[in-house]
Amino acid sequence: MLQVERLHDGALWDVTLGDGKGNILDAGLVDALTEMFVEARQATTLRAVCLRGQGKNFSYGASVEEHLPEQVTDMLPRFHGLFHAMLESRVICLAAVRGQCLGGGLELAMFCHRVFASPDAKFGQPEIVLGVFAPVASLLLAERVGRASAEDLCLSGRTISSEEALGVGLVDVMDDAPDDAARAYAREYLLRHSASSLRFAVLATRLDLKKRLDNELPEIERLYLKELMETADAKEGIQAFVDKRAPQWSHR
Repeated sequence: MLQVERLHDGALWDVTLGDGKGNILDAGLVDALTEMFVEARQATTLRAVCLRGQGKNFSYGASVEEHLPEQVTDMLPRFHGLFHAMLESRVICLAAVRGQCLGGGLELAMFCHRVFASPDAKFGQPEIVLGVFAPVASLLLAERVGRASAEDLCLSGRTISSEEALGVGLVDVMDDAPDDAARAYAREYLLRHSASSLRFAVLATRLDLKKRLDNELPEIERLYLKELMETADAKEGIQAFVDKRAPQWSHR
């Protein structure tokens, strides 16, 4: 589920996630990514991690089945733990996106320092279509694209093209070979620096982000688990997806 290739004497880790079938961020893959970032914190010569999906897509997102009421109370804190591990690693994260980058996959990509995308990449936060919302994106997507664009994606659930994503600042570089472009960026601009100093720079530039994740994400998580998941429509939306049918909203 996770392949890590250590390049340039360990200065750059090329990380391929998933099984090529949508690269679903289920509990197993989330745990593997979290452990990888914990290991990255101890790799003293590491400057950057490049994340990409196996096959044609980056990630379809988190496992919808794990959003069912009996699993979501374990799944959501586990998923959010991945973002804490990314911050704690203090390494630069680059996302190389091809194909679909949706839901939790988009949250993972947008949390990286830079996003490199192929022209055919598609981005979206479709959680509202299932009757739920995206906690990490609700909190932090506006940091990257501004409030209006973040609210558009989170509230409409629509999917946007790589070109539109570039225009709003979600994508930093559009390239036919995003993984090559990400590695080239790392070689040209990052690997020449002190790994130790880069980690302090990452901490300094993301200190406010860390405070928001520590202080505000628990409240959004509580809203999701204790209030949203008590509603009929949240349960209906997730179950309808699992059952492969259209949801029947009761608006409560």
